[in-house]
Order: sequence, then structure tokens, then C-alpha cells
Amino acid sequence: MDFFSIISAIDSFLWGPPLIILLVGTGIYLTLRLKLLQVAKLPLAMKLILSAKNKGDGDISSFKALCLALSATVGTGNIVGVATAVEVGGPGAIFWMWVAAFFGMATKYAEGLLAIKYRSKDEIGQVAGGPMYYIELGMGKKYKPLAVIFAVFCILVAFFGIGTFAQVNAIVDSVSLTFGVPVYITDIILTLLVAGITLGGLKSIARAASAIVPFMAVLYFVTCLGIILLHISDVPAAVALIIDSAFNGHAAVGGFAGSTIMMAMKNGIARGVFSNESGLGSAPIAAAAAKTHWPAEQGLISMTGTFIDTIIICSITGLTLVLTGVWSGDLSGAAMTNTAFSMDYGFMGGIFLTVSLALFAFTTILGWNYYGERACQYLFGIKGILPYRIIFICLVASGAFLKLEAIWILADIVNGLMAIPNLIAIIALSGVISLETKKYFEHLKENK
Repeated sequence: MDFFSIISAIDSFLWGPPLIILLVGTGIYLTLRLKLLQVAKLPLAMKLILSAKNKGDGDISSFKALCLALSATVGTGNIVGVATAVEVGGPGAIFWMWVAAFFGMATKYAEGLLAIKYRSKDEIGQVAGGPMYYIELGMGKKYKPLAVIFAVFCILVAFFGIGTFAQVNAIVDSVSLTFGVPVYITDIILTLLVAGITLGGLKSIARAASAIVPFMAVLYFVTCLGIILLHISDVPAAVALIIDSAFNGHAAVGGFAGSTIMMAMKNGIARGVFSNESGLGSAPIAAAAAKTHWPAEQGLISMTGTFIDTIIICSITGLTLVLTGVWSGDLSGAAMTNTAFSMDYGFMGGIFLTVSLALFAFTTILGWNYYGERACQYLFGIKGILPYRIIFICLVASGAFLKLEAIWILADIVNGLMAIPNLIAIIALSGVISLETKKYFEHLKENK
């Protein structure tokens, strides 16, 4: 067996039943322990996005912390990932995405809560938090090796995975195809923008994220909603097809090869988790910087990230693919979504998709730059920050010209491995999560 075959086998195994069971199982366990909190407290969580008091230790507002987390999670996975899941698993994959997101909301709540509960200050007085801190401070010093493992994998994902190559390639390729701009020109502009924002640190990244994320989410939502409204009479049949395919699989039709229930389940759950990152341990790094006294308050705000990413954005992508019928053709990835947009919007559809894809990918680069930086700071102190930023910018610059499939598969593996120490900590600290939740809601009752 060659190197490529070996890492492909490892990737398929890791992102198969073991990780999916661990991720979804943790979500189910927390859902039961927190008494369906993601349903009962979702209206409060949505309200808190804009009404949180933003008092207490922290560097940025809760809204900016959410935008920073969303900047990293709302990425090419919402456009390309959904199309890939539907291409392999059929329309039923969308239903299993919803399942992953539903239980993932409880996991994301736990991550946000623990991020505030166990955050600390670095040498220059900035808030530092995330799984490496709640592993070491929550579980105890003897578990520090687990925290170090998480931090190492986080840097590797930022450098070689979600943070650079996949996003840079998505931007330069889509801009080249739609507008005919040479790859090297887009790459130079992108590198200068990333350098200008990331060298400014957390507040600069959070400012950019809070300006771009709401705009890009609304632009994409309105564009997809337009297509859904044009096919409004077909929506009940499309939803019925999604649910039926989830439990019965789907026979071959058009260019679609057919899928089993297991294919729909595996692709839907894996792509859903990959898109919203619930349980991977990335979002709590951003949540830790939020100004709040209450861990549970930030937990609720963090939870809305999964709802926005998957229940809203991934769902409208999936519905668009099913309503336009492109899911049953021969296309895959961005080309499938592009065709869906072009069917109803013509040439403008391609422009809408390219702008959305470029913004989604650009903000993912910013978010993952910050995640990797915080992990680097945990391992090496503040002296590691500038070298980290320079390496990251160089990787963004070279990302347009590196298309080694082996690098992407390795990135997929470290992305999955990052989740394991985080999920161990969440399960180990579930008693703390339960206690903090109780404390917060008793406080709300008393202060009505």
C-alpha cells in the first residue's frame, strides 16, 4: 500500500462510525442531561445574541465572539459540503444533517459554557481560553498532555486544513471561473487582506468578522430564499423526499447512482459536523474572549452558531439543490450549487454564488488564524504569536498553487483527531456544565 492509500484508509475509518458515534453520542448525552435545553431555551439564546449585557471579563462583545466563531464555521462546507453530501447520500443526507445539528447544539452549548468557566489571562492581559484550558484547569494538571495534543492538532488544522489551502483554492478558483481574474492576482489581494487584518490581532479580526458575517449570511440566505420562493409549490414534496430518502435510501435516478440509508446517514452527519464544528473544540476558543459574567449565557449564544450554520444555511442550500433537481445530475461540489443558482438567476446566479463562496472562505481563514494563534500561544507563550502569524500568511500566499490531495486528507485526519480530547473533556466535565446551567437559570428567575 502506498502512502496515499494508507492515509485515505485512516481518514475513512476516523470519519466513519468511531468519530460520528462519539460526536453524536456526546450530543445525545448532553441533550438528555440538560433536558432538551436546545429546544426550551432557543428563543432566549436568539434574544441574547443582541441583548447580552457584555459586562465582565473579556476582550470583545458576545455578538463579536459569535461572529468570530461563525466566521470559521460558515465556510465552503455550507455550499460545497452540502452538495457533496447530497451527491453521495441523496436528499436524505439533509435530514441527517439536521439530526447532527440538533444534538450538536447541546455540545456547542457545553463548549461555550466551559470556555468562560475555565478561561484565564495570558502574559499581556488578553483572555485565553478553549479546550486546552478547560482540560488543564477543569480536569486537572495531570491531564495537561491531553490539552497539548489538542493544541498541536488545532495548529495543524489552522496551517494545513480548514484554515488555508481549501479556502484559498475555493476563492481563487471561483473568482477565476466567474470573472476571469488570474489566480496569482486574486492570491496577492487575498494575502494582503489576510495579513492586514490578522496582524492587528483579536480585535481587528473580530471587527472584520462582525462586519462581514451578518452581510454574507443575509446575502446567501436571500439568494437561496429567492429560488425557494420560485419553487414554493414544490417545497412540501421536496421536504417529503428528504425525509423519505433518510429512512428508505434512494434508487438511482438521472445521473445519481443511488444511495442506502447508511450512505445518507453517514454523509449527512459527517458533513453536518464538518460544517458546524460542534464538538471539534474550535468555537470555544472564540467564545472565551466574550465579555460576560455567566458561563451559561455564552453557552446559549454559542449554541445559536450551530442553529444558524446548519439548521438555516445548510438547509437552504440543500432545499435549493433538491427543488432545482440538480442533485440527480452528474455534477458535484460547487458546480452543482452553481448550476442550481444559474437555473433561476442566469449569469447573475454564478456571481451571487462566487461572492458568497469568496466571503464564506475568507472569513473562515480569519477565524482559523485566530484559533491556531491561541493554540500556539498556549504552547509557546506570546513569543510564538508573531512567527505563527508570519507562517500562516505565507501558507495563505502559497495555498493557491498547492493542490496536493494528500495534504487535504491529512488535514481531514487532524481535524477529526482534534475533536477527541475535546469530547473527553466535555463528558468528564458534564457535572460542571449541569451545575452552571442550574445556577444561571436560578439567577434569571430571581432577577425577573
